[in-house]
Amino acid sequence: MELDKFKELEERIQSIIEEYSLVKKRNSELEALVEGTNAELEKAKSSVRVLTEQEEAIRAKVDLLLDMLHDVKVPQ
Repeated sequence: MELDKFKELEERIQSIIEEYSLVKKRNSELEALVEGTNAELEKAKSSVRVLTEQEEAIRAKVDLLLDMLHDVKVPQ
């Protein structure tokens, strides 16, 4: 009877160890996924910054051209 309890305890401990191993593996997979997602996010942020800078430069050029056009006097 006592050996049965030890056997049951051994099986439960083994089960816990196996589950822990699976959880640890899944955690590593998720951490890698998060790192990849963070890298993609940083790349997207960088692209947005570049596009915003380009937009601002274009807007400044258009404003300059519009100001130049306002200064042009058209004979009537």
